[in-house]
Amino acid sequence: MAFLSFRAWLEHLRATDRLVEIEAEVSLRYEVAAIAKRLDGRKAVLFHRPEGASIPVTSGLVSHRRWIAEALGCTSNDLIHRFREACERPVPVERVLPDEAPVYARVQTEQIDLMKTLPIPTHHEHDAGPYVTAGLLIVRDPTTRKQNVAIHRLQVTGPDRMGVLLLPRHTLHLFRQAESSGQPLECAVVIGVDPATLLASQASTPFGVDELEIAGALRREPLPVVRCQTVDVDVPADAEIVIEGQILPHVREPEGPFGEFPRYYGPRSDKHVIQVTALLMRENPVYHTIVPAGYEHLLLGGIPREASLFETVRHLVPTVRAVHMTPGGSCRYHAVIAIRKTEEGQGKNAILAAFANSFDIKHVVVVDDDVDIYNPEEVEWAIATRFQAEHDLIVVRHSQGSKLDPSTDDGLGSKMGLDCTIPLDAEPFRFKRISIPGMQTLDWHRYGLSEPSGGEV
Repeated sequence: MAFLSFRAWLEHLRATDRLVEIEAEVSLRYEVAAIAKRLDGRKAVLFHRPEGASIPVTSGLVSHRRWIAEALGCTSNDLIHRFREACERPVPVERVLPDEAPVYARVQTEQIDLMKTLPIPTHHEHDAGPYVTAGLLIVRDPTTRKQNVAIHRLQVTGPDRMGVLLLPRHTLHLFRQAESSGQPLECAVVIGVDPATLLASQASTPFGVDELEIAGALRREPLPVVRCQTVDVDVPADAEIVIEGQILPHVREPEGPFGEFPRYYGPRSDKHVIQVTALLMRENPVYHTIVPAGYEHLLLGGIPREASLFETVRHLVPTVRAVHMTPGGSCRYHAVIAIRKTEEGQGKNAILAAFANSFDIKHVVVVDDDVDIYNPEEVEWAIATRFQAEHDLIVVRHSQGSKLDPSTDDGLGSKMGLDCTIPLDAEPFRFKRISIPGMQTLDWHRYGLSEPSGGEV
């Protein structure tokens, strides 16, 4: 069973001892981020008294892979396959009226001051200021009426003004269409949604696919949406907070620096601007912030990328078993792929498929399916004992990479693939893994020990 609301998931974390509740007053400048980062991957946190604000702040709600699977009602092993299926078979949204939508409990269209109303943290030492980091930016294609949903970094630059980084993807495409006619692009920033909707916002889909319909497929029932007050955009009716606005044509203002997913700062430059037109909130709303480069940030971006990568590799290597975008590689740059090799050369084909899947991918390790790709020690062991650079290394020079990778030349760099699969004609005992009979079935309680725990983040 999927958890169908932000509040239901928050309450579940509380009931299962995965939510730390802090009653002491905390500063929105660094302190909220520092505490959330210390708990990263282990506990979510709810700050009841952020300094200067009446709305509580929460973070780390989906900071573990198992938590995300649990929120969707599946296992960790099934997670990327559930996501792939949802992208292939989206479920149309269910429209409701404003008087049926909890987010319409409080509506403000005049004298909006985001910093006085919302508890927006400043996360890192050199961040340019407070940033909305868990806001789903929703825009509509006026021709098809389909919407696009994505998370963009949003710097609060004035009482009713935000700078927004638009990368060369679907939102920017729709903005350029509007700007070419001298028109603003209407938008809504949605804060505080159920885990399925949060994850769906990160889907890599063809232009024209509505991520809110992917959310419905992940939830296994339609997502209720409501039309905004001042813009032609539909938003999740159960959301905690909605900021309505317009991305202004022919206006650019300084934005950044901002601490990004590679654990470095994205630089300051002139970016697009959102003029806020309305603010919608539930009764007693809770503000969600994502600490950049924390597990919540990395996993939300990484799991949809894994689903896309699995599909791409499967076309060349049908026996692919699993893929993993590693946290150490910021869930963008490093991929580990497990295959059941049936033909020589499949390991290298999987590497080439990974490079074709995303220009962000920089290093790829391909292993046999007896290796636990979520265990860095196992992967390193495979590199140490099943790889010889002379035969098993692929290097691609001067290729497009991530501009946020400071080791590149403005995004131009090299890629490397390591084929760590066992040769099919190898003498079987040569690569026989050692084992201790009976170890996996030990009754730990008999020895006064608790069962060892482990697993991936």
